[in-house]
Amino acid sequence: MRKLFIAALMAVLSFSQSYAAKKVQKDLFPDGTEIPEWFRNTAAVDLQALGKQYKLTDHRIFADGRVHTAEIQALIDKAAANGGGVIVVPQGIYMTGGLVFKQGTHLYLEDGAVLMGSDFIGDYPLGTTRIEGETCTYFGALINADGLDGFTISGKGTIDGNGLRYHQSFWLRRKWNRQCTNKDEQRPRLVYISNCKNVQIEGVKLQNSAFWTTHIYNSENVKLLGLRIYSLGTPNDSKGPSTDAIDLDVVKNVLVKNCYMSVNDDAVAIKGGKGPYADAFKKNYDGVEIPKESIGNGANSNIIIEDCEYGFCHGCLTLGSESVHSRNIILRRINISSQANNLLWLKMRPDTPQLYEYITVEDIKGPVKNFILVAPWTQFYDLKGRKDKPMSYSDHITMRNCDVDCNTFFNVKQQEEVYHLSNFNFENITVRAKNKDFHPEYVENFTYKNINF
Repeated sequence: MRKLFIAALMAVLSFSQSYAAKKVQKDLFPDGTEIPEWFRNTAAVDLQALGKQYKLTDHRIFADGRVHTAEIQALIDKAAANGGGVIVVPQGIYMTGGLVFKQGTHLYLEDGAVLMGSDFIGDYPLGTTRIEGETCTYFGALINADGLDGFTISGKGTIDGNGLRYHQSFWLRRKWNRQCTNKDEQRPRLVYISNCKNVQIEGVKLQNSAFWTTHIYNSENVKLLGLRIYSLGTPNDSKGPSTDAIDLDVVKNVLVKNCYMSVNDDAVAIKGGKGPYADAFKKNYDGVEIPKESIGNGANSNIIIEDCEYGFCHGCLTLGSESVHSRNIILRRINISSQANNLLWLKMRPDTPQLYEYITVEDIKGPVKNFILVAPWTQFYDLKGRKDKPMSYSDHITMRNCDVDCNTFFNVKQQEEVYHLSNFNFENITVRAKNKDFHPEYVENFTYKNINF
């Protein structure tokens, strides 16, 4: 009896020690630093804590098919002047052009509410903004927030970019000018957050954007929770060009969690700048005048995308094509329900010095065309007179615990004169690939184990 008691006690102690070890196991970024508690706090926005509620219909703004930009903007300005508050969109479809939120103001969309963007570009004022890796004059978004602390968008309603007309115009322009850029066909983004901190966007549907859907620039401590982001079009409509779900552009501390993304471009794209001196923010080029368009370039760090579902997209996680330095990025626990083009896509611009480091992709299930794609990106290549070509690097890239069907497993182009790859790690990967070619020799120090075709 005594032996049985001792054995049972030892079993309990062993279990307790094992449980304690798991409990204290730290969640780490790829570079080994601990992930702060901030990333685990996903408390919902409390509508009652946002201040006075300004409901559109209480201020004679109705779902009557007219564009109410001036009236809604006046309501935002009134709330800001009175110490802040929340603009409440009730059930119905309310039309507007570009809106600019002020410090202390918020946006809440009730269930059944739709804030619908105008399909006339003149309803979106021009101003200095950040777009496609450059600081320039361009059109504002449908929802704009600049220099705010604590801005929120929440509710169960929808922000709809009404993008079909813009999409059709873009494809028509492309028919006669294959070199036209995204900016040539004038289109507004859906949501543009710039120079902000402590931002939370949760629960709403973001759909049918004319251009990029959610663009976060030069901001920190941003949470995107429980969003449904969609912009594809139907088989009888024009698919939305460059309707990235989420563009992260010079950011620090970003959490994307429990979102659904299906768009006709990248789901999550990491940006930050482009051009032959794009990394001038951290280097001193003796005797070189930094081009004006490089002002505003910068690095991205500490980004987690987790527990999301993906429909179709060009890239589940894409670094580039306008990106300079990105570090500590995690894509994990992702289910892909409709074949995406690329799971991890590293766009290496031969006219831009780039450093992508400490990137982890793990616990992924679903179909993709390319498990990993690394290749030069030469769209609108321009050295702007620089004589030597800048080098780029991808370092400490980890992909593990994935179960995928794909066309090509290792679609990596070797171009040492353009970029250098090092310290890749593939582990516990089950892949059903049509093209099983694997070239670890393309990468300096490539470790891999348990890759099952």
